[in-house]
Parts: sequence; structure tokens; C-alpha cells
Amino acid sequence: MNLPFLRFSLLLTIVLILAVAAPLSRGQEVESGYGPLPVFEFHSGFWVNLHQFLYREARLRESTPEAKAAAANTSGPVLKQTPVSLSAAEQKTWEQAIAYYRANYAGKDPQINIDLILLKNQLGDFEDCDELLGRKKRACDAGLPGNIGVILEAAAPVYRAHWWANQDRANRRWVSRVAPLIREQGVGLSQRLADIYQSTWPKAKIRVEVSAYANLAGAFTTLDPLRVTISSTEPRNQAPDSLEVLFHEASHGIATPVENAITRECRQRDKPIPRDLWHALVYYTTSEVLRPVMQEAGPDPQSGDMILPRQVNMSRMPPDLREKFTQRGWEEYIRLLNIYWQPYLDGKVNFEDAIAHLVSAV
Repeated sequence: MNLPFLRFSLLLTIVLILAVAAPLSRGQEVESGYGPLPVFEFHSGFWVNLHQFLYREARLRESTPEAKAAAANTSGPVLKQTPVSLSAAEQKTWEQAIAYYRANYAGKDPQINIDLILLKNQLGDFEDCDELLGRKKRACDAGLPGNIGVILEAAAPVYRAHWWANQDRANRRWVSRVAPLIREQGVGLSQRLADIYQSTWPKAKIRVEVSAYANLAGAFTTLDPLRVTISSTEPRNQAPDSLEVLFHEASHGIATPVENAITRECRQRDKPIPRDLWHALVYYTTSEVLRPVMQEAGPDPQSGDMILPRQVNMSRMPPDLREKFTQRGWEEYIRLLNIYWQPYLDGKVNFEDAIAHLVSAV
């Protein structure tokens, strides 16, 4: 594709509409001049972004990995937040919201805690509403538990006035950069990964909540329904890594046959089940499958950065994964995946033999 045509197509690609009453306010699937994107549908919803922002602010007030990383200045968003000046009333409302999140959510993992998963999904489902309690419109009563609806509605005007516009723009800019590759390569990549995992890609497009902040890893996936939440401002999620992050996260929802096969082989051998082996395998597989695609893609059309596959680069991993890779287990997994899993990816051995040999060698 020539550069002028690519630039023209990018201009047609993205108009994300978000869940507030302003003109560009309704969260919906990203579409381009060529129709909707395959495989994924991107949403930049007001309520999910507010929720994730409050969760991050609460975590920063606690002795969490995020707070330690921020204090050490070892990681952080690419979005530069302009200092804001809140009125006394706004400050009180905002601090009350953060206090609520500290008391109820800051110590919980949004990827596995059922309360946070249900809350995120419900907020995403009501992204087209400018309220959550249904006082003005009955259909916008989200039925949220406890006091969270009151807290979010109270914090919404403060967030909208001081942070939302910048975070919204960051979300839309991120989607505009990853959309061309998804439009061109998404179907092929999804089919290839599903075939590898002896699975099927979901018939419905995977919903991706694009948010200024996600979690310490920069992205996470929740199941039933399968949804990905990804930070548009996380340095590890920018070109050239955005496409890989998306497919890595989505693979969490289709790689169950691999996890089951590893479990079965371990039980047959009376061996402990190495939980992280499955995750390492998914990480490894995504990188290998995307390698030729990224090499053909060339430079990112907006930033000029070369789009190349992300290697196992410990300095760029979140602290929890970096720690695991420095331990013998994850380092050994990478060595074993090269020996026993790569031949399967190359079509030289079958799925069952690859898993059996891999588990046997662990």
C-alpha cells in the first residue's frame, strides 16, 4: 500500500464516540471507510475510563506495585497529565471517590476479582448512558451494587471537566494507529492462532475497552464474556507492540485446550501443574505468529517507528512478569518452548506430541 493512500485511509478510520452527552459522546465500534474492523471492536467508554482512572488513583495511594513503580519512576503512561486545579467542592468529591475505591477495590485484581469484573462489564454495557442510577431515564439504571453508582455519578462531572478530554483523545489516537493492521491482518492472525490452540475464534468480535489506564501490566483479559481492557497510554502498548498485545490478550480466551492438555499430561505423569507454563506458551506463540506480519508491515505510518515483533525483553515487562522471567522457571520455559513447541508451530510435529514432550521436559 502506498503512503498517500495509507494516510488517506487513516483519516477515514476512526471516529470513536463516547458515553457522555457531548457531541462525540457515544461509545461504539470503530468503523472506517471500508466498513467495521474485523476480529475486534474498540470502545472508549466514559464510565469504564472513569472507573479505571479511580482504580489507578486508589492504587497509587496504597503500598501497591503501581505506587512503588511511580515512586521509583520505573514505569508510567505516555500521556502527560497537565496539573489540574480543583475547586474545594470538586476536591472533596474526588477524594471521596478515591477513598471509596481504596476501601473497596484497591486491594483487588481486576482480572480475577468477580466484583471488579462485573462492575467493569456493567459500566461498559451502559456506556451510552450519561447516568447510572436511572433517575432521568429508567433504561439507564445500571443496577450497580452498593454505593458505587452514587460515587461514580458524583465524580463524573469532575472527571469530565479536568481529565476526560485528554484521555479520550489518547484512546482514539491509539486505535487509529493499530486499526490499519487489524483491518488487513486481523482475520488471518485470528484463524492462525485458533488453529494453533486447537480452538475456534469467537464468532462475535472481541470487545476491547480502550482506557487511559488498565492495570500494572497495561492490559488484562476477563472471560464470560471475553473482553480485553488495554491502556492507550502504557509505553509497552505503543507501536510496534500494540498489535501483539491485543492478540496476546485475546488468546487468553481461546487457548483453553492448551491449558487443559498441559493439565492432563501433568496428571498422567503425576507431576505438579506448572501454572505459568501456559502463560509463557501464549506469550511465546503470539510473538512467533506475529513476527512475519510485523516484518512486512514496515514503519508505523504516524510515528515512523519500525513495526517489529517484540522479543523477550525483560526490561519492558511489568515487574511481576519480569521477576518470573528472571527466575529459573520462566527462563527454562523459554528454552523448552524453543525445543518442543517451536517444531509444532513449524508444522513438524503434532499438537499432542508437542505438549507431551514439553510437559515431560518441565
